[in-house]
Amino acid sequence: MAKLILSFDGNPLKEYELDQEITTIGRKPDNDIHIDNLAVSGTHAKILTILNDSFIEDLDSTNGTLINGKRIAKHALRNGEKIIIGKHTLEYVNEAEEAGEGEFEKTMIIRPDANDQPVSSETSKKLEKSIGKIAADLASAGAAGASEPDEAYLELIGAGNSSKRMKITKILTTLGKPGVQIAAITRRPLGYFLITVDAGTYKTRPMVNDQEVTSRAQPLNNGDIIEVAGVKMGFHTE
Repeated sequence: MAKLILSFDGNPLKEYELDQEITTIGRKPDNDIHIDNLAVSGTHAKILTILNDSFIEDLDSTNGTLINGKRIAKHALRNGEKIIIGKHTLEYVNEAEEAGEGEFEKTMIIRPDANDQPVSSETSKKLEKSIGKIAADLASAGAAGASEPDEAYLELIGAGNSSKRMKITKILTTLGKPGVQIAAITRRPLGYFLITVDAGTYKTRPMVNDQEVTSRAQPLNNGDIIEVAGVKMGFHTE
């Protein structure tokens, strides 16, 4: 998981894990990263974290946000980069980026079988980019919203799978098998929706209650049965 290390005059002060979609930075106490310094605006900047990537955006601050000595409006962060806000420094640390391990692979709940042909890194990167764009569009449109729907989780259906559950905590959760079929569940103020990311080579499109999902987002209701790449799972709200 990526994190930010806050320091002042070269002295580390605190570490912040980027474990949510939006992280705000500013002088006001209600910011996720509170920097009590007059050189920092009330809400100075925000960081959008999608899959294994983080993007910083300056929120029209008075003194600006600097990276590599340059004032930025929006910037895709790279491991080791230092963000200058006022007199403070935030170092972006993403060890998974260095190791080549993406959140895309970690959040896929349906893995390729041992006998499947390996998916090329190029295909994986294209899928990750596609999913990342969808998530960015959702976030910029306020998909997470000021209000939140009920908590929800997925439960795999099949022999021995009754106890296998996964909570849906992000604005976008990917499902499927690279090279076969990819779908995603988006969390919006009005509820949860299933969308097709890559129809792939599977015999049908992703399905909800045995009905194929069209190109539009399919609303999900408590108790719905989702099928992606031949794997069934129940969708439940709490």
